[in-house]
Amino acid sequence: MHNENGWIFGVTDFLTSAQMRAIEQAAIESGAVSGAELMDRAGRGAVEMVFATWPDLAEAPAIAFVLCGPGNNGGDGYVMARLLRAQGWHVRIAQFGPDEPVTPDARMNFHKAQVAGCAVAQISGQLALEIFAQAGSVLVIDALFGTGVTRALPPELRALSHLLEDGAQKARRDVAWAAPRFMAVDLPSGLCADTGQVLGEPEGGRAFMADLTVTFHGLKHGHVRASGPALCGLVRVVDIGLWPWDELRHGV
Repeated sequence: MHNENGWIFGVTDFLTSAQMRAIEQAAIESGAVSGAELMDRAGRGAVEMVFATWPDLAEAPAIAFVLCGPGNNGGDGYVMARLLRAQGWHVRIAQFGPDEPVTPDARMNFHKAQVAGCAVAQISGQLALEIFAQAGSVLVIDALFGTGVTRALPPELRALSHLLEDGAQKARRDVAWAAPRFMAVDLPSGLCADTGQVLGEPEGGRAFMADLTVTFHGLKHGHVRASGPALCGLVRVVDIGLWPWDELRHGV
């Protein structure tokens, strides 16, 4: 069911990561839409959903920490960073991986975010302290890894997820403290899109947690299975114009 903004609610036909890849690839190969256009739609839709979920964030510029991985999930994050910066937000991009993204579309949006005035640095051990040291409204965007990742988070990201979760719990116990809002692009990094299991468990796997998860085209199995509901928080789906190719899911 669609509302006037193109968002989808009440979806029960879940997608696997392979089905989502097939649908996206078919759309791009058709020539009707480019990968860059899909990335822009995803980032824009995610920002709109953030504001719909937390209207106070739309009323005045706030602070965003955008955690970006090396691939297209990070590319969605760069789009969000640029759009928030255009609305007057103070935006800090924290990269994981090489200094530039590895995919062309993500690389293009990385440079656009830089031109827009977003501050860029590599993820460091001090990031959690910087996030919780901010005054005012803070949004933390997890755009590290998307639906195609099958490996456990590397140690430095497992440590960061622990620090962020611990800090958020402490902040919420302090009535004088405004806890950051945590949002995940597609699904929290470290969560398997197909099973809802935390990647790497039981040998020490870990995943990020989100208050809001914004995914695209349709819900994934991982949003509703196993650890998914506890880690994803509120899940919302954004329509990015892939419905003409949706029937391809049945052949994957």
